[in-house]
Amino acid sequence: MPFWRRDEEPAHERLAREAGIDLDSPLSMPADVPFPPDQRVPFVGAIREPGIHGIHRQRQWDTVATAHAPGLQGEELEFVVLPDGTVLVEEEVSEGALAPLAEAVEQSLPPPYRARAVQRDGELWGVAANRIDVVEVPETIPGDLVSLAVQGEERTLLVDDRPVWDAVPTLEAHAAQHRDYVLHAERLDGDLWAVKVNPL
Repeated sequence: MPFWRRDEEPAHERLAREAGIDLDSPLSMPADVPFPPDQRVPFVGAIREPGIHGIHRQRQWDTVATAHAPGLQGEELEFVVLPDGTVLVEEEVSEGALAPLAEAVEQSLPPPYRARAVQRDGELWGVAANRIDVVEVPETIPGDLVSLAVQGEERTLLVDDRPVWDAVPTLEAHAAQHRDYVLHAERLDGDLWAVKVNPL
């Protein structure tokens, strides 16, 4: 990481100002980082959208940070860090180029997590991240996105937005502590999935 000498304005305040981060609101995000898309649930009976009927919108990010990443190209990218520290990224990046961003995130959020980064000014990047649950799913699933909604006796399973009648015991076991729930899962790599369970 680069080293800055202390001047009249502390380095962390200067970097936060340059990145557009309000230090009084640690979960505010640099203005250029777009919000992640809203998660939708498979069937109408289970829809619980934020802002409707008194349901509060969840905060968008678990942590935000800035970092100098001289090895990165482009304007924005997303990446996932697995529990063992492995970094998954679709864009082509040089080895170790994401390390400054991961180190900045992990000052307050340990793996696993999903992060989105946006170039701010030259080598300065803003990065935001949310914690994720990573589950190893040995079952064969014919797709990369799973939505499972369970409400009473009603059960709806979608794989890549198509109805599927097979069960996925590993995912159902992951949500077993809830009677009614909506589960979203996204394949990360092979048998590893990012899973989120929303109780109803």
